[in-house]
Amino acid sequence: INELTSPGARFHLGMAEDADVGSNSLQGYELEANEYFAVEAKESEDGSKFAELVLRRALDREREHSLRLVLTALDDGDPPRSGTAQLWINVTDANDNSPMFAQDRYRASLREDTPPGSRVLNVSASDADAGPNAHITYSFGKMPAKVLQKFVVDTETGMITVQEPLDFEDTRAFSLAVEARDGGGLVAHCKVEVEVLDVNDNAPEVTLTSLSSPVPEDAPAGTVVALLKVRDRDSGENGEVSCELSGEAPLSIVASSGGSYKVLVLAKALDREEAAFHELVLRASDGGDPSRTGTARIRVTVLDANDNAPVFSQAEYTVRVPEDVPVGSVLVTVTATDADEALNGHVKYS
Repeated sequence: INELTSPGARFHLGMAEDADVGSNSLQGYELEANEYFAVEAKESEDGSKFAELVLRRALDREREHSLRLVLTALDDGDPPRSGTAQLWINVTDANDNSPMFAQDRYRASLREDTPPGSRVLNVSASDADAGPNAHITYSFGKMPAKVLQKFVVDTETGMITVQEPLDFEDTRAFSLAVEARDGGGLVAHCKVEVEVLDVNDNAPEVTLTSLSSPVPEDAPAGTVVALLKVRDRDSGENGEVSCELSGEAPLSIVASSGGSYKVLVLAKALDREEAAFHELVLRASDGGDPSRTGTARIRVTVLDANDNAPVFSQAEYTVRVPEDVPVGSVLVTVTATDADEALNGHVKYS
């Protein structure tokens, strides 16, 4: 009998036989006390009495999947005699129960360098029905294509695995909608929250946003020479960047108030005559373990200022000239040099 059979339904049980006649013959039936069924005696046209089983209360296979009841046939003799038969009633399943997940919400954490094919977690649902009605298959509900590309769920086991590489800098968390469907089409839902954990997979990026070159050699200390943007896409300590300069240059680095910009300023006066240009390397290192670094090479040319006077090769020249030297004769050649360049270093005599 199906568990969805409505109360009041009747089932023919056949007829007991009694060879006696009159009051000594079959008079009626009794059924073992139970909460679901009763028995009624019906009389056919020839006067024989047969039994009908009557359902009094709705069945529930999940509560009781079978019943064994004793049916007794009675006569009215003296002494009365009876016969018995056993009723074995199997309650067949109806798909009256939806699947149920063990949890409404699952949570998992994955490092962003988790390789494809790795397991995330196993969702599990159960169904109180039996047979095909209790067979559960798992699938993802409606979600963005980007999420469906990253994960896959096993239809039979409910195991969720990573399908594509993760990237914390692109997406820090995923919300997966998982469905469990039984053989009768009833569906249950749960949520799986996947947190992506950062790893130090990005080196700091150093971008030269502004450079003043050449720099006049008479520029005062503190003059801003360059602006740099330093960025690390990681988070936490992995994204905390410190900078240092290498190379011999009268420059120092100062962090701006925004935190992401660095300023190169003159630490002391320049001297083009000592060095016409300066090459230095800015090295940015993050706080990860192991640390990752990024570099930028900077070349600063020094612009000449007229800060050097001409210098004679001798401070004093002594020349002896005979008195009859012809007019127009060269007496002496004096020379002077200037450490500056271009026009600032061009010497004229008078």
